[in-house]
Amino acid sequence: MSEPHQSRRRSILASLRASFLTGLVVVLPIGLTIYFVWTLIGWIDGWILPLIPSAYQPEALVERYIGPGANFPVRGVGVLVFLVFTIIIGWMAKGLFGRSVIRWGEDAVDRMPIIRSVYGAIKQVAETFFNKKEQSFDQVCLLEFPRAGSYALGFISTRPKGEVANRLALLGPDFSAVFVGLTPFTSGMLLFVPTKDLTILDMKIDDAAKLIVSGGLVYPLTKDPV
Repeated sequence: MSEPHQSRRRSILASLRASFLTGLVVVLPIGLTIYFVWTLIGWIDGWILPLIPSAYQPEALVERYIGPGANFPVRGVGVLVFLVFTIIIGWMAKGLFGRSVIRWGEDAVDRMPIIRSVYGAIKQVAETFFNKKEQSFDQVCLLEFPRAGSYALGFISTRPKGEVANRLALLGPDFSAVFVGLTPFTSGMLLFVPTKDLTILDMKIDDAAKLIVSGGLVYPLTKDPV
């Protein structure tokens, strides 16, 4: 085989390889996002649909209004029911009657030793993440972790409160609560660090989370220096 022919063949293979990698960069995020959303909808449907009477199940409604021959999967009904139900509960909880019912229910839960601990922890986490009146994660910072000379990304949450704040006041004047997420962000740990030892970054919370999840492969875009 002649040298020009081999060179042309390598060029074609290299072009196909480059096109494949470029297409993979485009298709993979879209495909994984669709898969994640589809799986999440199926999980919520599997949790909500068993609570709906059989006469109002999606399959029963399709058979009733379209015909017994119709047979295709229906997804998202459970998600819709969950959204409507949650909105109604939230609307009711704003009223006097709703607050009274919630207070009565929480008083009943407080009498159950194990359940009250689980409920209290879940409620506190939910209020931290979803209550607009409070900040969840405020800023991104660098801190020495897990040893001197090594640095990790951290998320500054709140100032220490209660007994923790009182104990830390004996050690120094100013501490911050910092959450350090571990790659791929399936776990993490809470640290109380002197504020003076933190290096505050301009990086957004979402960008820092992407950096941790990717294991250092996805860095936020930065503006070119002037």
